[in-house]
Amino acid sequence: MADIFTVGVVGSGIMGAGLAEVSARAGYDVVLKSRTPEAAAQAVATITTALDRQVAKGKLEADERQAILGRIQATADTSDLVECDLVIENVIEDLATKQALFNELDAILKPSAVLATNTSTLSVTSLALSTRRPALVCGLHFFNPVAVMPLVEIVQPATTDGDTIARTTEFVQRLGKDPIVVADHAGFVVNALLFPYLNNAVRMLERGTADRQSIDTAMRGGCGFPIGPLALLDLVGLDTSLAILDTLHQQFGDPNYEPAGTLRQLVAAGELGRKTGSGFYRY
Repeated sequence: MADIFTVGVVGSGIMGAGLAEVSARAGYDVVLKSRTPEAAAQAVATITTALDRQVAKGKLEADERQAILGRIQATADTSDLVECDLVIENVIEDLATKQALFNELDAILKPSAVLATNTSTLSVTSLALSTRRPALVCGLHFFNPVAVMPLVEIVQPATTDGDTIARTTEFVQRLGKDPIVVADHAGFVVNALLFPYLNNAVRMLERGTADRQSIDTAMRGGCGFPIGPLALLDLVGLDTSLAILDTLHQQFGDPNYEPAGTLRQLVAAGELGRKTGSGFYRY
């Protein structure tokens, strides 16, 4: 079983920056690939700010902060990923885009490198079959914020061999996370159970059962959830949530997965939640 020493992260948004940070904290060398040099620099700035907050709170020593940053190489050049032992993609939740990326990475990575996707619902099998190394392709579904959330769903399509799952399980455990191995079914475990609940909260709002604050307060106070469903949709991103529901509905045909009209309207209006400053709430 080949060891993992260098981790590539493709996509430098919130999830990509979080993955780079936790991987570097665990002692891995990290190549963080962005679309542009400016985006790469911004990702490092985001990680630096997060580490600085931890130093200020006494949760991290200044010399360890520097060591973590020293293990991260930010780049806009795909060829810098060539020596990575594991590459995790975090690009837009679109199958064609991911397939094109996997095909490109497959051509440059060394034969033993594992290719992983952080998709939340798309077919990992389809991504695996777009490469010449399907046995080395799996899903590594992390949750936001990466530094805080303990769970990682390791998605094993029928094409993926046990050695790949063993390597990625060891990697996830070294990050201090809790891995579970799941089959390649749309939504895996968490989103397949979570999104009907979120979708039905929007429908409840549409019916006028209660206003948005009351719905969220009810689920926090009545069920002990840390965040209400409408606020959670804003946090996930309404465009991402819509894409997840569309995929689940196409796969299973369950009416609980058919996106609520209000969700579609907000996405069409460009109100995507926290990342745009407005969604079900204004920020």
